Amino acid sequence: MSTDLSKTPDTTTGTTTEASISGAEIVLDEVVKQYPGQKVPAVQSLSLTIPAGEIVMFIGPSGCGKTTSLKMINRLIEPTSGTIRIGGDDVAKQSDNELRRQIGYVIQGGSLFPHMTVAKNIAIVPKMLGWKRQRIDERIDELLDLVSLDPGKYRDRYPRELSGGQQQRVGVARGLAADPPVILMDEPFGAVDPITRQRLQDELLSIQRELRKTIVCVTHDIDEAVKLGDRILILQEGAKIAQYDSPEVVLGAPANEFVEDFVGSGSSLKQLSLTRVRDVDLIHPTTATVGESVAEVKRRAEANGDTSVIILDQRGRPRGWPWLRQLKGDTVVEPTEDLVDVDLASTLNDALDTMLSSSHGGAIVTGDRDQYVGVVNFDAVTDHIRAIEEKARD
Repeated sequence: MSTDLSKTPDTTTGTTTEASISGAEIVLDEVVKQYPGQKVPAVQSLSLTIPAGEIVMFIGPSGCGKTTSLKMINRLIEPTSGTIRIGGDDVAKQSDNELRRQIGYVIQGGSLFPHMTVAKNIAIVPKMLGWKRQRIDERIDELLDLVSLDPGKYRDRYPRELSGGQQQRVGVARGLAADPPVILMDEPFGAVDPITRQRLQDELLSIQRELRKTIVCVTHDIDEAVKLGDRILILQEGAKIAQYDSPEVVLGAPANEFVEDFVGSGSSLKQLSLTRVRDVDLIHPTTATVGESVAEVKRRAEANGDTSVIILDQRGRPRGWPWLRQLKGDTVVEPTEDLVDVDLASTLNDALDTMLSSSHGGAIVTGDRDQYVGVVNFDAVTDHIRAIEEKARD
């Protein structure tokens, strides 16, 4: 199933609520880019509509024009001809600065200014827009919290003091700083390790559930396109559209042999790529909050038949998954382990990868603002896939 961002999961009841769209529709009409001395245009008459509030992934071989097409939206590259409209307004009729202040831009590595603190990096566009100091400070803290970085811990750090994943989170926060309707992302997670990449993808999906921006993202990875995209745009040389459709259709009904080269997996594997964690039944093992009595937590876990417990902080975010024998002292303290969890919108592929690295045979699932939702285990995944295969045979 493709990511349905029109509804936001309620992590306390399991229901969904409508989320308001803050993004704007983007329309490209016969857009051409031909560089001087070039016989064939880099982009040839590209026409498509990107619906407001959706994530659209641009993918294709190197040199197909996907990055050029992305950069023409905010006129980092000027189109040779054609029209681009955002929310009905022709971008060619706006000044460069006016346009780019209304469009967030996130690239690989975050592209932070090394001589500026995290807070100053995020504040760049709001300052240019003349925001008052208090409003900027409040926005910095809000965004750091949104990308799961503690404002008190990170706002005064410099980029060199951050990991690659943390720098990318700050880059996303900076792109969101002025609350633009459109976010452009160029290979944003390409320079980090696979585990960090999964976390950042999950973070983006969680943020999008809450904000409903229009996000256009260039990637070279079909798995990333399937996971993040409401729609996938597959481009051939010259930015000719090979297929523009939902992940289900792209994987299940490739338009031609060119698109098939990006797919090539069996039906069960396709389902693992399309099915989200939120589509399977979660289990709910014993949880404990930092500061609780260890004796009471152990009593509760043993009564439930659990040999481990999930530790939550005061905001309901998972911080560790220790075995009962590891709980020491009078009260529960916050674990220092590097906990790997998955988002409700993660694919079952992601969930299985996380389970394989866990000694518990499951993966902790989080929702909005990284709040704990439950646990997905092997049985739930295999039962779901079996049910899909049985339905397909009927």
